Amino acid sequence: MAKLIIKSGGAEGFAEWRRHFAACAPGLETIFWEAPHDPASIDYALVWDPEPGRLAAMPRLRCIFSSGAGVDGIIRDPSWPVHVPLVRMTPPGAAQRMAEYVAWAALHLIRGGRRMALNQACGRWEDFDHPIAPETRVGLMGLGVMGAAAARALLALGFPVAGWTRRSKGLPGVEEFLGDQALPAFLARTDLLVCLLPATPETRHILSAPLLSALPRGAMLVNAARGWHQKIEDILAALDEGQLSGAVLDVFEPEPLPPDHPAWSHPRLTVTPHVASLPSRAERARFVAEQIALLEAGGTPGPLFDPARGY
Repeated sequence: MAKLIIKSGGAEGFAEWRRHFAACAPGLETIFWEAPHDPASIDYALVWDPEPGRLAAMPRLRCIFSSGAGVDGIIRDPSWPVHVPLVRMTPPGAAQRMAEYVAWAALHLIRGGRRMALNQACGRWEDFDHPIAPETRVGLMGLGVMGAAAARALLALGFPVAGWTRRSKGLPGVEEFLGDQALPAFLARTDLLVCLLPATPETRHILSAPLLSALPRGAMLVNAARGWHQKIEDILAALDEGQLSGAVLDVFEPEPLPPDHPAWSHPRLTVTPHVASLPSRAERARFVAEQIALLEAGGTPGPLFDPARGY
């Protein structure tokens, strides 16, 4: 019987993981990360932020599964076993969830959702003008699986959509800007910027003052990728100065966002708790079970993290 060790959600989370795997993969033995076990007996690992060295101590390990879409909590371990396939968590529902989140965030921003929420909190009745989707040019940073799904949802709502990407994706209706040399032109035509980039050394703090100042004054921002990408102090300053008229942020450094952080109360900022595309544990368990079945049958899992590309 193959053995899967799980570190995600603590003891309570493991109990739920175990129920779901029992339903979709009854021949798989699940082991809690903190329970006594023989590292040499582990075939698979489902983890988010394993302690450095733990994965490297499992000589029989055949595949590592990230419990979320990112892998930064795994690859920050200097000894993680690079030769073992590392699968990013992308069950079918993840892209749909991201598309819904980005569409909601875009509509929330152009319709003044934060302004109306603050008015409701103080009992103030106020009407105001707002743009409509066809008048708001969206720029997507990143056109991978998540970005492509978001682009389709935004196009369906009538937003003009462009994408900034390394390589052409050929998405119908999406204007493409390729590579670093095209970034200034991409930003100049973008009224609502959406970040869905992978976390790589090149994208560290890309959402900072130099980039934000290249957007049209009064632009809007959505970051549903990683806190890695943003300098929160620069975003707050841009909101204060009016360079940004509004923002929706789903990711932060650190997480959870500290209770006394100024982002919570900023009148032009909506904070969400890293929920943009997180599938249920049941969905993720089915995805991992399918990948393990594929491996056991001699197939290749995916999508795989590529250390050379950084995503």
